[in-house]
Amino acid sequence: MAEITRLGFARHLRSDASAYVLQWRRARLAREGRGLSFLFLPHAASVAEIPVDDREMPLVFHGRSLDFQDVAVQGVLTYRVTDPKVLATRVDFTLDLESGGYRREPLEKLALLFAQLAEQHAAGWVSRTPIREVLADGPEAIRAAIAQGLAADKTLRAMGLAVVSIRVSSVKPTPDLAKALEAPTRESIQQSADEAAFARRALAVEKERAIQENELKNRIELARRQEDLILQQGKNARSQAAEEAEARRIAAEAEAARGRVEAEASAHQVRAAGDAEAYRTRVQGEADAAALDLAERVRVEAERGRMEAVRDVPPAVLLGLAAQAVAGKLERIERVNLGDGSLGPTLERLLDAGAKKLGGG
Repeated sequence: MAEITRLGFARHLRSDASAYVLQWRRARLAREGRGLSFLFLPHAASVAEIPVDDREMPLVFHGRSLDFQDVAVQGVLTYRVTDPKVLATRVDFTLDLESGGYRREPLEKLALLFAQLAEQHAAGWVSRTPIREVLADGPEAIRAAIAQGLAADKTLRAMGLAVVSIRVSSVKPTPDLAKALEAPTRESIQQSADEAAFARRALAVEKERAIQENELKNRIELARRQEDLILQQGKNARSQAAEEAEARRIAAEAEAARGRVEAEASAHQVRAAGDAEAYRTRVQGEADAAALDLAERVRVEAERGRMEAVRDVPPAVLLGLAAQAVAGKLERIERVNLGDGSLGPTLERLLDAGAKKLGGG
């Protein structure tokens, strides 16, 4: 807004560079331009200030769709003044020369004008469109409808106004309608969530089954390997037993061979000893036999000599000698029985022979 300073009876006005100032004096346009600064007499002057910068105004309105559902549209419209002199003739921008503010409310009038025109074009499109399409394509479609409608509006061009941009931020249904529209989507999302949960559970079950199958396969593989290990251990044990049996057999054969050699050596020694003993015995036997033979021959010779010696001796003498020999070997004779006719003559002869021998001795 312009800044007005009191200087006695005069006033000094200083405007911003974004404001277009028009000064009338005595019903004639005295000066005009942007960012003016000048002295004037308040009782003889009228000043108007039109902002020529871009102005933004909010858009909030309600509409009803083709299927009779209420929606609320929010947005922002940006406009600017293209011909301030023309706009000053259509809208009162006169300043209060005491305070520097507007005597009327020109900016509010412009905002109301733009809001009504924008609502007219937006509501027209909404009323021809179903609610789902409004909610789906609403922001862009409503912005295009408002821009197209305001661009074709001759009133704005005639007033020296132009639309810079239009932004539609949201198109919202009523809370009940929003809940009703959200219900299918919410249910669909819930179903998707349930399906995802079921799929996750199924996947978890499948993974658990795969884990169990893996564990079972591992256990089967472990059992198979354990079986192979047992078979290999049995094979190794059998091989070891066979090796040990073969070693024992070889040891037994060696022991048997050693025993056989020792037995053969012992037998040889025994045979040698036996042969030696037999030879010694044979030699001894032969010696004994020779000695015995010699003794027998000596005895025989002696006997033969005795026989020859007594061959010419009478029988009675021989009988006496025999009796003498028998008597010499007997310690005591208790009783002698003689027959009647057999021993009488013999005894007499024996006694005679003995008497003779004793007498001769």
